[in-house]
Amino acid sequence: MALAFVSSWCFAFSGPMAKYLIAAGLAPIEAVWTRMAGAGLLLLAVLALVRPRALRVPRSRLPFFALYAVVAVAGVQSLYFVAITRLPVGIALLLEFMAPVMVVAWVRLVRKIRLAAAAYVGAVVAVAGLAIVVEFWQGMRLDALGLLLGLLAGACCAGYFVMNDSFGDDVDPLGLIAYGMAGAAVVLLPFSRPWNIPWDAFTVAVTPSDGAATLPVAAAYLWMVVVATVVAYILGVNAVRRLSAAVGATVASLEVIGGAVVAWGLVGETLGVFQIVGGLLVLAGALLAQTATASAAPVPAAADLEEAVARP
Repeated sequence: MALAFVSSWCFAFSGPMAKYLIAAGLAPIEAVWTRMAGAGLLLLAVLALVRPRALRVPRSRLPFFALYAVVAVAGVQSLYFVAITRLPVGIALLLEFMAPVMVVAWVRLVRKIRLAAAAYVGAVVAVAGLAIVVEFWQGMRLDALGLLLGLLAGACCAGYFVMNDSFGDDVDPLGLIAYGMAGAAVVLLPFSRPWNIPWDAFTVAVTPSDGAATLPVAAAYLWMVVVATVVAYILGVNAVRRLSAAVGATVASLEVIGGAVVAWGLVGETLGVFQIVGGLLVLAGALLAQTATASAAPVPAAADLEEAVARP
């Protein structure tokens, strides 16, 4: 739980820090690409020096690594970006964070694993809290394609948690994260076109909006890469491995609350009564979901089935 909590707060810095890059002249998809490319290259370089065995990928696992890069990393980022061009940001965010409910449904209906009632109730409560946080009733535009893209982003987010919960000991989590980020950068190349990125933007300091702190773009980028990406992913993956996909996805909903708090303190975006009430509901849902692992006794048949699904 501690790993999941810290991971969600590290992820919470990604949006506010990306605003500095966007204010400096980068398009959102360009900011996403620089984030994935920088984090992937950094982690690959560090692992090559201090833990090269983490970069060894069994040939039988190559499809899994490719799917992870496309779905769990590139899919979440790119689909969410396209969705917000057709929907209000709050609606797109809510659709993406339908992931806890999708994960619970996957584990119960596809894996046939019985979960404690707290896992289901916690997921629903967390999503209800998110609905209040983003005030989904404001500016609703029912664009069919936008809704579909938002749900697909949520499905990819759910896939991130399910895949982190399913691989065996033959996959090193650090290597998976490194290749996932680098692979996502490759997948997003045709959309981001990094050769057109205004790289001189990283040499200036900007203020994203009135009341926001002024920061060097390079500093904001480094924080986004190191803390909001590399550290966040490493802690998040290990948290899911120790909890479960269902509980991990529910706790990850705290990222929305963390993002709101960081945005309030850093870029001057205020929190209203709905954000505070919804945040308390998200926290309650996350804590309720955690009781699923603490109170539910393991079921041998379900555990055997989960092991069978996890292995290639």
